[in-house]
Amino acid sequence: MNQQELARLIRVARGELPADLILANARIVNTFNGMVEQGNVAVCGERIAGIGDYRDAKEVMDMDGCYVAPGFINGHTHIESSMLHITQYARAVVPRGTLAVVTDLHEIANVCGLDGAKEMLRLAEGLPLDVFLMVPSCVPATPLETSGARIGAEDIQAALQWRRSIGLGEVMDFPAVLGCEPEALLKLSLARSGMIDGHAAGLTGRDLNAYVAAGIGSDHECTILEEAQERLARGLWVMIREGSSEKNLAALLPAVTDKTFHRCLLVVDDCSCEDLLRDGDIDGVIRKAIHLGLDPVRAIQMATINAAQCFRLKGLGAVAPGYYASLVIFSSLAKLDIRLAFYRGRIVGRDGQPFFSAEVAGSGWLRSTVRVKPFGIEALRIPALKRHQPVIEVVPGQITTRMASAVVQVKDGEVVSDTAADILKLAVIERHKATGNIGVSLVKGFGLKRGALASSIAHDSHNIIVVGVEDRDMLAAVNEVERMQGGLAVASEGSLIAALPLPIAGLLSDEPLENVVQQLGSVETAAAELGCTLASPFSILSFLALPVIPHLRLTDLGLVDVDRFELLRF
Repeated sequence: MNQQELARLIRVARGELPADLILANARIVNTFNGMVEQGNVAVCGERIAGIGDYRDAKEVMDMDGCYVAPGFINGHTHIESSMLHITQYARAVVPRGTLAVVTDLHEIANVCGLDGAKEMLRLAEGLPLDVFLMVPSCVPATPLETSGARIGAEDIQAALQWRRSIGLGEVMDFPAVLGCEPEALLKLSLARSGMIDGHAAGLTGRDLNAYVAAGIGSDHECTILEEAQERLARGLWVMIREGSSEKNLAALLPAVTDKTFHRCLLVVDDCSCEDLLRDGDIDGVIRKAIHLGLDPVRAIQMATINAAQCFRLKGLGAVAPGYYASLVIFSSLAKLDIRLAFYRGRIVGRDGQPFFSAEVAGSGWLRSTVRVKPFGIEALRIPALKRHQPVIEVVPGQITTRMASAVVQVKDGEVVSDTAADILKLAVIERHKATGNIGVSLVKGFGLKRGALASSIAHDSHNIIVVGVEDRDMLAAVNEVERMQGGLAVASEGSLIAALPLPIAGLLSDEPLENVVQQLGSVETAAAELGCTLASPFSILSFLALPVIPHLRLTDLGLVDVDRFELLRF
């Protein structure tokens, strides 16, 4: 803001000049004191000039008793999990009141490096959505998988200087931190002046103390109440997430008390386009928290001012003088029915519909990223060396898994799926460098009776992951993903039956929001028709290759015992 703009803002605040806009007769959600106050909101340019008895303006909008709250801030989200081009992502979330997001663009970076993250930020320019970058800290997340890129300390140092960079993204490689590995410590030291996000799944006691002492400031991986309480006691910001796969809100809400709520954030982490369109983004999490008994104003505080203070986002998180006029208007605190969304003083959403251009453009160089070394069906076979085999067991509603074992079915000297016991085959195929690496194992919890599901979304390195009953269906699904240069595929009896192309880095669609939702619905319906019992099977599938979440995972290098942070030998 230059001196002339500042002078005008001051004079409007004093009532010496007319405001550009007055939101009159409003009930204003004060996120500083947790109160709701009556009054008018005077807007000057992009900012709020004042709250009170303002009447003189170029335009007056009668709120007729509706609530005015600051725009919601999603303090931890992976935009890529929506499978949407960033313009279409904005179409989905902005009209629902999410006007700022904090993201590490970790997924695109694992495929295309920091150049991919920079391109995403470029594509976001001009959108009515503030996109703040937490520079991805762990690309690859671990040495236990093959990633498409590698981001070192020098890269991080450069990216921390970018205009939208505000800190260091989730530090997943906690063994490297606890083991004082030089590269990990250098990354932390470079980012100590800003926020450093954590990823402390399973850490407790002295290990948690050491992790926090290293400069970590937050954690979004709490799944049980005791974890959240311990982290709050050690000074971490606790991000309570409720997304498509990770549903921790009900379990963690008891940690939110009068003494702790100011250190708690509501976040999404990962949310599919389908869920965004149906339930919303942070607005949906706020509504669910209210339904579970959280005070509505407190829920709004946890999605606005708390996030702004956590990440030092000046000008966001409150309806107050000098703050940006990024606002949401709704008629009911309990229902949070978003009527209007303002971004820096202009209407950008009305009744759930966007009031801005969201054309899909650019991103050409992010395509053609799927490179698979040709392989045959024999590469998916598991020799029956032992009748007792390790099994990855899905935990419903969570992204953690159980480390199980089972006496397996054997045919012609090979381990085969056992649909009666819900034990299926799982494979991860490296797709960045055509190395030919293929990890094969068993998984329990999908319920498939026939067919296969494949995806190029496989956190964090995003190789191709496939689950199935028959090897030929698994191969057919993988071949379709490769042909589409990324996407989701469902196959049965050796043939494709449904697909969702994701040609941008194998992660994102170039189609409009509604088309992507329809295609996702088609592949999920096809999966259900094959017997799948999971509500979001592709979302669950995408996390089975993530070797930083307990307990057992599969990467292109093989089975990973996450608790020991090593490949399983058997």
